[in-house]
Amino acid sequence: MGNPSKERIDEAAVEELLGPPKFFREVAQEKDRVGMATGLAWTENGGDIIFIETSKMKGDKGLILTGSLGEVMKESAHAALSYIRTNASSLHIPENFYEECDIHIHIPSGGTPKDGPSAGITIATAVLSLLRDKPVPHEIAMTGELTLTGRVLPVGGIKEKILAARRAGVKTVILPKKNEKNLDEIPDYIKSEMNFILVEHIQEVLDLTLPSRE
Repeated sequence: MGNPSKERIDEAAVEELLGPPKFFREVAQEKDRVGMATGLAWTENGGDIIFIETSKMKGDKGLILTGSLGEVMKESAHAALSYIRTNASSLHIPENFYEECDIHIHIPSGGTPKDGPSAGITIATAVLSLLRDKPVPHEIAMTGELTLTGRVLPVGGIKEKILAARRAGVKTVILPKKNEKNLDEIPDYIKSEMNFILVEHIQEVLDLTLPSRE
């Protein structure tokens, strides 16, 4: 018998042999959008980026949460809205903004369950972007738990989240100050490519993402 023939398998050949892709990895948004902010999540398969989308409509102080959210993430959404309502004046939005409207918070990929407290600062940023009608820079991603007093608490999965941000093309990541030691786990060549901003309070996040002109 002769020698078997050799055939090169490239990216196009893989799709031809195995069929269309069944899973898609999120990439950073191409432009800034009002009412949307980019978060970072930990999953059983590693880190991933998530998009927090918000909208408002005429209503009676309703909060609509969709996207297969777990109880802890729902609590984060309520905490974020409570912080904004409590501090409306200092955040430069009308104090009665919630009187005649409903707010809808959605995280796409609704078939994938999502839970944990780490989206707190992202949710607050997205909602305030909506209320100020001002877009959040699309090249910034963030993770951190938010308290009712605005403190930013540490979260888990920092290494996986940062790697996910890099894969998605994100250049700037906002992290809780108390997660600073976790940056030791990140290879130097990755740290040299990205900008990490450490914060202790949500106002620091907003100063970066939604600076006020007032």
